[in-house]
This record gives sequence, structure tokens and C-alpha cells, in this order.
Amino acid sequence: MPNPKRQHSRQRSRKRRTHWKLRLPSFSDCPQCGKAILSHRICPFCGHYKGQLFVAVKSKKTKSEEKK
Repeated sequence: MPNPKRQHSRQRSRKRRTHWKLRLPSFSDCPQCGKAILSHRICPFCGHYKGQLFVAVKSKKTKSEEKK
């Protein structure tokens, strides 16, 4: 198997790697509560997916409610 005659420079290697990027996930708005969620997933805030309730979401207790 052939081997390279000379070592590649750092610049040449880095130019090749410039396209290794992470993409941000695309968010959409939940039609029920209006919060930003990942598409094709159940809303973690209200529990709806495609207009139907799939998961009953419990509300978080505040510190004043926990003390009582």
C-alpha cells in the first residue's frame, strides 16, 4: 500500500476538518402550550402530541408548598 512521501502540514489537515460541525437541533412550538420543543416528540411541559394527551404531567411544587 502506498505511503505519503511527505507529511501533511497542520494547515492542510485543519482545512479538511473545517466541515466537522455540530448542528443545532430544530425546535418547533407546541400547539397546546406554545413552548419550544423538539419535533416529533411529546411535549415535556403539557404532555400533548399531535393534539392528543399522551402523558399526564405533574406540576412542580414551589418551595412554599413543600414547607406546608
